[in-house]
Amino acid sequence: MLLPAVCFLQAQHSYKHQLPTVSSEKLIKAPACVNEKPDLPSPVVSDGSREFILFKTAANKYTCMDVTVENGEPFDYKQGLSGKGNQLKADGEDFPHFAETGIHTTEELANAKTITGLSVAKITVDARPWGSSGVGFVADDETIMSVIWADNQTVEKLGLTHPDMARPLFHFWNAMHYQEQYNAEQEPDSCLQLASFFYNGKELEFKVQGSRGWQESIFNDEILGTGHLEIWRELTDEEQEFLNEKYKYLSAEQMKQLKKELSYLHTGEMVLFYINRYGFYEGHNEYRVDPVTVASLFGLKSINELHQSANGDLYGYFIAHFTENPE
Repeated sequence: MLLPAVCFLQAQHSYKHQLPTVSSEKLIKAPACVNEKPDLPSPVVSDGSREFILFKTAANKYTCMDVTVENGEPFDYKQGLSGKGNQLKADGEDFPHFAETGIHTTEELANAKTITGLSVAKITVDARPWGSSGVGFVADDETIMSVIWADNQTVEKLGLTHPDMARPLFHFWNAMHYQEQYNAEQEPDSCLQLASFFYNGKELEFKVQGSRGWQESIFNDEILGTGHLEIWRELTDEEQEFLNEKYKYLSAEQMKQLKKELSYLHTGEMVLFYINRYGFYEGHNEYRVDPVTVASLFGLKSINELHQSANGDLYGYFIAHFTENPE
């Protein structure tokens, strides 16, 4: 049976978190590198409206990578296509308010019976463990709509939008794309090896690994996944002190888990596109990209703001599954 065509709109730049701007002349653009860390904000927008982040290489040099979030050439493992993909598309047919503003309304979610021509019931079945994948996209007790709704509430409470959440992830992914494309054309001793990057005053480390084959999307779209992305940073002394004071009632193991939730994520490239297209971060599984984790990891919000957004219980927030559906 043929599924109906799905209308994807180009999402507006619905960003609440604004980036600083600098003159293009001040940027050390990859593959050029310098020995001293430049005095530049990261991320930053050039006067040519391109987005850059600052990287440190394995040789302890520094370079600025063009990581602009945009719709590029197709990204399709099946066809061997390795473009940037459609990074600005949003599902405007099912979620017009979301596509226009970067945030859902509860009414929009409560009335959703289908997404991309598939019933939400079918998507939920496919998304649960051992549906379309062993790990699944949501937990056994979660539905596709309960997860989208809960994360939408969190993002709205943080005063941000789903494009705000997707942007730093796309920035990282686009840098990896540039590195791969550049190195494919170089001799081994001329390759660009990136070690860490800077984002809102934080230095983040990372690891990217591929896997055999690919994962099919649970939606009626072209999104596929095969990679494992890990990004982490050290919490600052101030953040550690705040958590140790506010959450001193936690056991050592619980505190360790809380700090990891705030400073580390492991996911696949599918979720980056899911966030911008549907506001879907996956449910409680190992590939989940929690909005609070993103806000903490990339410095979009302070630790106190995140604490307040969770009503003073970040640990409880992270462990609770999303079992309520929008009404």
